[in-house]
Amino acid sequence: MRRFATLYTALDATTSTNEKLEALIAYFSGAEPEDAAWASYFLAGGKPRQSVPTRQLTELARERAGLPEWLFDESYQAVGDLAETIAHVLPPASGESSLGLAQWIEERVLTLRGASPAELRERLLSYWDELNWSERFLLTKLIGGGFRVGVARQLVVRALAVVAGVDHKRIAQRMVGWTDSRQAPSAARYLRLIAPEAQGDDIDTPHESDIGLPYPFFLAHPLQADPATLGSPADWIAEWKWDGIRAQIVKRAGRVWIWSRGEDLVTERFPELASLGAALPDGTVIDGEILAWEPGGAAPLPFARLQPRITRKSLTKKVLADSPAALLAYDLLEENGRDLRTEPLHARRARLDALAQALSTSLAMDLLRVSPMVVAPDWPTLAALRDESRARGVEGLMLKERASMYGVGRTKASGTWWKWKIDPYSIDAVLLYAQRGHGRRASLYTDFTFAVWDEADGVRTLVPFAKAYSGLTDEEMRQVDAVVRKTTIEKFGPVRSVTPTLVFEIGFEGIQASPRHKSGIAVRFPRMLRWRTDKAIDDADTLDMLKGFLNEATA
Repeated sequence: MRRFATLYTALDATTSTNEKLEALIAYFSGAEPEDAAWASYFLAGGKPRQSVPTRQLTELARERAGLPEWLFDESYQAVGDLAETIAHVLPPASGESSLGLAQWIEERVLTLRGASPAELRERLLSYWDELNWSERFLLTKLIGGGFRVGVARQLVVRALAVVAGVDHKRIAQRMVGWTDSRQAPSAARYLRLIAPEAQGDDIDTPHESDIGLPYPFFLAHPLQADPATLGSPADWIAEWKWDGIRAQIVKRAGRVWIWSRGEDLVTERFPELASLGAALPDGTVIDGEILAWEPGGAAPLPFARLQPRITRKSLTKKVLADSPAALLAYDLLEENGRDLRTEPLHARRARLDALAQALSTSLAMDLLRVSPMVVAPDWPTLAALRDESRARGVEGLMLKERASMYGVGRTKASGTWWKWKIDPYSIDAVLLYAQRGHGRRASLYTDFTFAVWDEADGVRTLVPFAKAYSGLTDEEMRQVDAVVRKTTIEKFGPVRSVTPTLVFEIGFEGIQASPRHKSGIAVRFPRMLRWRTDKAIDDADTLDMLKGFLNEATA
């Protein structure tokens, strides 16, 4: 536990990719396999379930620290993170634990769920009393289900590849499904993960429990340069970039699995696509985008129509009818059980077209659609088509080398894919509310709510429409934090309302009507593009301007 807590602290304390990689390599080089299994699970994005309700954690920490409620709450307000607050206020430990991470998780954390209040009190107070500050902080994060750390999954893959002496692409392939909660991390699984490559062995042959796993997704780079620098357009396949859920449909051993890019198994969320999978030949894997698409429709529906399929706990007939789904297929990765990823893209696309044509008409029309190529004789013509993106309801174009293999993650080693997106919508908005961040930003106000002017009935009021926390430099965040503290009007738990003084340019990818929001508007992927120090709050934009974007998007 202590070694993982030390690693967590080191990762949280730096933004340097090289320093994070070095810390990961040092940890995995010396960790016991059972501990490394759980560490790699958490660091790769595995989510621990909450074992103890937040209220009980708070009450027990106050009791152990001997603090009145008001003082604990003030401490929480000052720190901004519950686990960190608890670690600060608890008295020094009277003992020391030598248990490893796996023992802590399997024998202690996971067994807290369902324990009686009296048992929880006895066990938690005992646990806290044998851990130092960083260990208490980590334990409380794990118990509360709030563990997260600023490490990309690919960085974990790179570290494990160095430790194992195995190509990182092979580690990435072995890690597919690694965070699936149906399979608990174990020493045996970890040792298989980092096993050396050996010709003729079966290290990379899927176990029966892994037969339905997808391939690691190949990701595109954002294109910032003039596409003319890419050479001839004839060497590239262009497709529209739709806003949906990237997924792979896997058909093996007579069964069907649907995986999202985040490696979440979503088969049960899309029963119609499972029926599509059932009609596919065995040994088929298709990469594509799940979109909201009505049967017979000429184009997909807005992403908002798809959201209920993910957010609703149960799929009623109404939800299925209101949010029909289809797969826009990009690539054929496996055919008749043969891995096609090393074949050139144009060959894989030809096989994909043939597969779609072989399916029944209704399936091909309603559930499986092959992403059409956007053909243009030169880059200026293609750029002109890209300028029509918003009218078409897309985010821009994807550019893929015709000769590219299907790589692992965001790489150029197998051939390059680019996402050539149009500029985001942008609007100048006023900061109204602020909340502390997480991790190394837990002591700063970095999560903000922004508003625009509503000029209805001749009365000018600020109406919140979006939350954003990214886009500013660390120095700008510190400056904004100072303003928030000086201009706070009221406190609502962890949130502060502030005197409106700051204007920011907010960028976002999509916009839709939303009765759930006071503004009547919801935006997709909002972030701060820049701090408009040159503007007063009266110069911020209006709700009518947002509605104009909405009308443009739905025209």
